[in-house]
Amino acid sequence: MSTAAATTLASTLGRAVPAPDFAHLARLTDDTGLFEHARNATVRREHGYCTDDVARGLLVTCREPDPSPVVLGLAERYLTFLTHAQDDHGAFHNRLGFNRSWTDQPGLGDWWGRALWGLGTAAVRSPAPWIREEALVAFTLGASCRSEAPHAMAFAALGAAELLRADPGNVHASALLSDTAAAMGPPGSDPRWPWPHERLTYANAALAEAVIAAGDLLDDPPLLAAGLRMLTWLLGIQISDDHLSVLPSAGWQRGGPRLRYDQQPIEAAALADACVTAANVTGDHVWLRGVHHCIAWFLGDNDVNTVMWDPHTGGGYDGLTLHGTNLNQGAESTLALISTLQHRTVA
Repeated sequence: MSTAAATTLASTLGRAVPAPDFAHLARLTDDTGLFEHARNATVRREHGYCTDDVARGLLVTCREPDPSPVVLGLAERYLTFLTHAQDDHGAFHNRLGFNRSWTDQPGLGDWWGRALWGLGTAAVRSPAPWIREEALVAFTLGASCRSEAPHAMAFAALGAAELLRADPGNVHASALLSDTAAAMGPPGSDPRWPWPHERLTYANAALAEAVIAAGDLLDDPPLLAAGLRMLTWLLGIQISDDHLSVLPSAGWQRGGPRLRYDQQPIEAAALADACVTAANVTGDHVWLRGVHHCIAWFLGDNDVNTVMWDPHTGGGYDGLTLHGTNLNQGAESTLALISTLQHRTVA
């Protein structure tokens, strides 16, 4: 991040913006993978590991422009975990017990999509040639599959988009992105609910981001416009009194009441990612205001005016409730914190 950009962002938010801290991520990681849960900052080994989180770990470690040896080592472990989780047909196990035994069968749920997102990112951004090579092999195998779940397809499409930006001739990534756009369905015609589904659930902005990326990379202006319309609405309904108020873990059914809690860090992280993609695709810096809101949410500019991370450990808190924070610092929330703060380089 340039000094000028850092100063501008800090001035906009009215406080210093910390750099991503990988200390807690390292604390949650052993020589096998990334533990899913923690009690406060202490790892809960009994819950084991999940591909979902390991894939996000690979994503954030490979996003770092100049990774330290520690961060590079984490990326190596996460890649090794993912290649072990993948079967011969491209599907992935999701859950590994602390005894190093899989507790499920390979499948094409969200973890498959997130694995492809992490692998696609690693194949392009990792500074280590062997990581790039192995990630591309695993991505290509996984990209031969298709999931029936829109979120899984959206996550996979974001990995495909990473590859297509670097290699426009990658037919596997192109086909996956095209199929994802079709799987999303058309946005609604009602401006009060221009979403392709009747319910908003989790990581909603990833769906809009996938449509934006597909419209851009597949040279489909109407699709791009649809994705931008989805994201504009999604961002707008989550701004309250000039701060971010993300949709709760219970989601929101069209026509039903909107709840305020519990809010999850993954929502802010997904929204930040989508706004950065929209800014890069359109060249419109108005999207960076959305990134500012997402970063500020973690720093305390939220419905409860409370900081959503522990500066002593580097861990992200697991949720925002009516009474304050859930002080547990699990993998998902810590990864959401890191990925959002990584965008301080463009905001």
